[in-house]
Amino acid sequence: MLRDHWVGLRRTLVAIDAIGGGLTLLFVAWFFAVPVPAFGPALGSAALLLVAGCTVWPLALASLGLYESQRRRSFGGFVGRHALAGLLTAGALHTTALILGGPIAPSLALTAGLAQGGVLGALRLGVYGGLRLARRRGRNYRHALIVGTGPRACHVRRVIERNPGWGFRIVGYVDEETLPVDPTIPGDQVHKLVEVPTLLRERVIDEVIVAMPRSMLGALGPLVSECAAAGVPITLLTDLFGDFLPPPRVSRFDTLTTLSFAPIHHDRVSLALKRGMDIAGATVGLALASPILGLAALAIRLTSSGPVLFRQTRCGLNGRRFEIVKLRTMCANAEQRLDEILHLNEMDGPVFKVKEDPRVTRVGRLLRRYSLDEIPQLWNVLRGDMSLVGPRPPLPHEVSQYESAERRRLSMRPGLTCLWQVSGRNEIGFDEWVRLDLEYIDGWSLYQDVKILARTVPAVLFGTGA
Repeated sequence: MLRDHWVGLRRTLVAIDAIGGGLTLLFVAWFFAVPVPAFGPALGSAALLLVAGCTVWPLALASLGLYESQRRRSFGGFVGRHALAGLLTAGALHTTALILGGPIAPSLALTAGLAQGGVLGALRLGVYGGLRLARRRGRNYRHALIVGTGPRACHVRRVIERNPGWGFRIVGYVDEETLPVDPTIPGDQVHKLVEVPTLLRERVIDEVIVAMPRSMLGALGPLVSECAAAGVPITLLTDLFGDFLPPPRVSRFDTLTTLSFAPIHHDRVSLALKRGMDIAGATVGLALASPILGLAALAIRLTSSGPVLFRQTRCGLNGRRFEIVKLRTMCANAEQRLDEILHLNEMDGPVFKVKEDPRVTRVGRLLRRYSLDEIPQLWNVLRGDMSLVGPRPPLPHEVSQYESAERRRLSMRPGLTCLWQVSGRNEIGFDEWVRLDLEYIDGWSLYQDVKILARTVPAVLFGTGA
């Protein structure tokens, strides 16, 4: 019943968003006095643009999970996803108007998309805020039954108490009869696990939250079956399978539903936007840096023998090997001379770094100081081997010495710049380097990428940590 109600509500929201999107586009056209096209190609283009105005906004919201329940979503996450949906809508309408060539100018289509994001997003935000306020006042709440009476169950209770805007009321706790009960849990709310069918039948229960200890895994199957038969949603805290697992994602394995415990579960739309930003940034960067590349190539050629470009095998996403391209800053036989200077290594861990490397040429020192030797890696970004922002790509022999936790650095596409790059570079030890990379991976967002790119500019100009 609850699922049917939510499906109906979701369809209503989609219809409202579609109608609102179309009306917003018509209002913008009316406000800017766009002439009504007569019969012919112009009318067909107008109709197609109107269809786009009705569908793009709901599609953007759906792709960002905004037609799912937002009860437990944070305010910041809710606002951020709507802002991203508005930008996607504006970009899509702008592109559609460019392709159709009228009757609405691309700039007006862009304005309509931004208006959809602003007006319809503000309305949704108002509904979101109103519901949270109503829940704080004891309305629109859900009854929750917690499975477990130990530390995990108490943690669930504290989380619910800290978030009154979620609108949850705990109706009871169920557990094995032989297990100890936390003294902070009221005795009259504790029930035996075998009483679950009776509780589901006789009490109003909107959700069952499983917070049992790992020793009760055997009881999970019958419990899930009872809840599924009664049509009651069940929420499983995945720390039941271990305290150090990454967040899971629900997926499919043929006809079976699975939980995928990947190291990172970044939003696919955001990752697509990151790739788009990489392509645009690398294209513009190569175009703007071409004079610098030309001068640097000439300087390298005139001052030392050997090729202008240096190519080296590095490890990328999940250990994939690729050939990185840099301006050559060392003598031509630098790699053959490595054994001669291994004793000069200034970096701990499986990384070799020497600040005053005798193999570096005079021009190479200048290029390295301002990271100009890294510019050709924009080609690696265009190819998809690298990203503008991400952990620096290590050498294969370095990866072979990684511990398991250190190898997680490879779970995201490597980049030209990263937190390590803007935090001191060679002045930072290997352990801190790994910590910064994992911090970036776990907290990744497009906004974080923009911040790192902005911090990279002064770090490069002043040669910080080079």
